[in-house]
Amino acid sequence: MLTLTENAQFAIRSLAESIDDPADAGVRIATTQGNGGDGPQLELAIVPAPAPGDQVVDEGGARVFLDSAAALMLDAETLDAQVDTAAQEVNFFVS
Repeated sequence: MLTLTENAQFAIRSLAESIDDPADAGVRIATTQGNGGDGPQLELAIVPAPAPGDQVVDEGGARVFLDSAAALMLDAETLDAQVDTAAQEVNFFVS
């Protein structure tokens, strides 16, 4: 199952606060078809709640929703984040 670093937890909680009702909000990671016939790619979005069938990862109050294909791709991985407060950017990466 996907795990979250403290940086990722902080970033996700902060992003979820931008939703009108942040109680069930989180980040959803879903697979999309790559351009030019490439394999599946991951897409991240801030959402108010999980989609039906999503796997929910909840660590430290940070919620990540994974579609079934993303859950398989990210099994046993760790989601981390680099927060640039000056540029107001968050970059997520998997290790």
